[in-house]
Amino acid sequence: MDAETFFSRYEPQVFANAIKLRKLLFSNLPDITEQVDLPARMVAYCYGQKYAELICTLIPSKKGLKLGFNRGLELPDPEGILQGTGKISRYVEIKSEKQIYSPALKNLVAEALAAYQQRMAKS
Repeated sequence: MDAETFFSRYEPQVFANAIKLRKLLFSNLPDITEQVDLPARMVAYCYGQKYAELICTLIPSKKGLKLGFNRGLELPDPEGILQGTGKISRYVEIKSEKQIYSPALKNLVAEALAAYQQRMAKS
């Protein structure tokens, strides 16, 4: 199943926000791979099959949409938009189109890419 079909199974607003956010990810993460993970009910954006190569995930639900960041705990977040209490990952709850196009969210995506590039340079 492709990502658009996967997202289309959710509420119209969740679907619309997921499509916009997906476009933002593709335009800010060059050559990123999109992988639908049906059992986990999410779409992963990564540069390979290893967990260390995962940049972020889109997690739709009946309540809304989350943009999860691998190693989000390590990302600079001056605007304080990251949420969660996990040991590694953090997420941003997407509530509006305005939020999708916010500088704070674009900066987080850029920081996640930079963190990935640093991890790969060390390995």
